[in-house]
Amino acid sequence: MAEFLGLGLTHYPLLSVADDRMADLLRWTLTDPGIPEREKDPASWPELMRRGWAGDGGTAAAAGHRKELRAGLARTREALDEFQPDVVLVWGDDQYENFREEVVPPFCVLAYGETRVQPFEVMNERGAPNVWGLPDDMAFTLHGDADGARRLANDLLGDGFDVAYSYQKRENGHFPHAIANTQLFLDYDNAGREFPYKILPITVNCYGQHAIARRGGLARFADITDERLDPVGPSPARCFALGASVARALRAGDRRVALVASSSWSHAFLNDKDWHLRPDTPADRRLYDAFTRRDWDVWTATTGKEVVDAGQHEMLNWFCLAGAMHELDLPLSWSEFLTTDVFNSNKCFAIFNGGDA
Repeated sequence: MAEFLGLGLTHYPLLSVADDRMADLLRWTLTDPGIPEREKDPASWPELMRRGWAGDGGTAAAAGHRKELRAGLARTREALDEFQPDVVLVWGDDQYENFREEVVPPFCVLAYGETRVQPFEVMNERGAPNVWGLPDDMAFTLHGDADGARRLANDLLGDGFDVAYSYQKRENGHFPHAIANTQLFLDYDNAGREFPYKILPITVNCYGQHAIARRGGLARFADITDERLDPVGPSPARCFALGASVARALRAGDRRVALVASSSWSHAFLNDKDWHLRPDTPADRRLYDAFTRRDWDVWTATTGKEVVDAGQHEMLNWFCLAGAMHELDLPLSWSEFLTTDVFNSNKCFAIFNGGDA
């Protein structure tokens, strides 16, 4: 009989750089000429944001944020090691990395084998060296599950989900950092180099209308126009249904499977109404409250427009996890919601477990 563990965590790229660079996205945002000067003035910011920015551009607060994130990651890794999975299935977004203008699938099962991944590529391009002091081109092996991924894609297609599948990443493209950083951060002390478990990635087109238009997210206000928007991504309800379908397919097997949602929640650089300065914490808290109560009706009633308006694009990965947890009826044993106005995104950690399903 298959056994399951559910995990939720962040793949926050700036956790991989030093404290004095962790607020770099806010620094970049403050240089946008399209944002009114009054909005950039710290005197107009909420207390949480002023306190985090302080007089050092967030450096002191970054140490505390890193400590919180590492504690959450350590707790999820402890649960993973205790569970000893045969495979770790990860829902993660692709931010203009593996999928670009050639094709943007709503969902794609990555049926990769052993893959060499350079996890520092994204931050290297932004001029931020890694916090471990390792060479910029350091690579680790991501142990894939090609056979299991092919079977899963076949089962999902048989269940009415027209998922795409991929046998190799785009040439000269980045490996999706949502997946790479999952390994990097779950093996934080070793910078991902000693992660022993197989990973089966499913990419979700979380960015939808902004996948190509904003090239995975970052954009100046002057460059944001409705005329350039792409087709919408999969709806929250459809992501929830995918998670349930994945759970049904894997429940028919006999493996120990960890199901992981990899992303932060609302992102400042996607929250247009607050001038890309901070995440939409009220929207996050509403969903987190329902999450802790397992009120999945609130989640499935959430619209794609609401997700986009709150900058919660990447939370679609968590909708997949929620659908699986509902299908498997796994209880939530622990969760923590971490807020910040300075470090781009609110973060959430979660552990669902309950043995046989």
